Amino acid sequence: MNIHEVYRELSRVIPGEQLLKDESMKNHTSFKIGGPADLMVLPSEVEHIRHTLKACQKWGVPFIVMGNGSNLLVRDKGIRGVVIKIAGTFNGIWVEGCRIRAQSGALLSVLSKKALQAELRGLEFASGIPGTLGGAIAMNAGAYGGEMKDVVEWVKVMDYQGEELCLTNAELEFGYRTSIVQKKGFIVLEAGLALSPGNFEEIRETMVDLTRKRQEKQPLSLPSAGSVFMRPPGHFAGKLIEDVGLKGFRIGDAQVSEKHAGFIVNLGNATAKDVLDLIEFIQQKVREKYGVELKPEIKVVGEG
Repeated sequence: MNIHEVYRELSRVIPGEQLLKDESMKNHTSFKIGGPADLMVLPSEVEHIRHTLKACQKWGVPFIVMGNGSNLLVRDKGIRGVVIKIAGTFNGIWVEGCRIRAQSGALLSVLSKKALQAELRGLEFASGIPGTLGGAIAMNAGAYGGEMKDVVEWVKVMDYQGEELCLTNAELEFGYRTSIVQKKGFIVLEAGLALSPGNFEEIRETMVDLTRKRQEKQPLSLPSAGSVFMRPPGHFAGKLIEDVGLKGFRIGDAQVSEKHAGFIVNLGNATAKDVLDLIEFIQQKVREKYGVELKPEIKVVGEG
């Protein structure tokens, strides 16, 4: 694999501090789990993303695109090839009347605060979601009755050939935890959000209330990747897991949260194998007792 050629080519156009060799993925995932990536690129411009795609294709090097790593489990041997991390170096936000335009690496928590400062309603549900705008759009992230599809007006994406497209809300084919971005492997570059005027105190009160609910119900003090499973039709994954007696059950340092059985937490030194074995065990027990197939919501990448 010509990873050194890719590095050499990218170093001509991307600053050295934005090219990280043998970078531990533990530092880039909310799970705090994962082996090293051969090369991580931290783009700060659209051209950096395009250059990386072209260099990888030219030299036959595989690549993956990630956001803030809040919904990601990286296997223990890490990632061969290039990781394009679109997060803190690509996070511009502009408020334009009742609309917000933002780059895909902007955090939802920061976006919702910007909306509050501008007295704009509609993003309160996203204030506690830990991911980036790009990741949230790709999976149509949602919480407490709100989803990204409710606020996204348009999205600028790039395909793997480096071509840019602008998609409307209808063209994004939003569904439960899915979108055309995910289906076609598009890379989100920028998005426009349409919000509505509101009252600062009322918006802030809603955000404080949702934060309190999260703190009461979710294991925010331990590393995790959020809800592990999608909601099965007619059921709640957390309740099914609790009802088969697995709350607090652990394999290695991966544990079904004692606070919310829909979460798996890292007690300190969990490996990806611990988490994957635990996921499989949970699926088996729920299948045996209820005949329900739990589908993981987290994305698994890398070599075991």
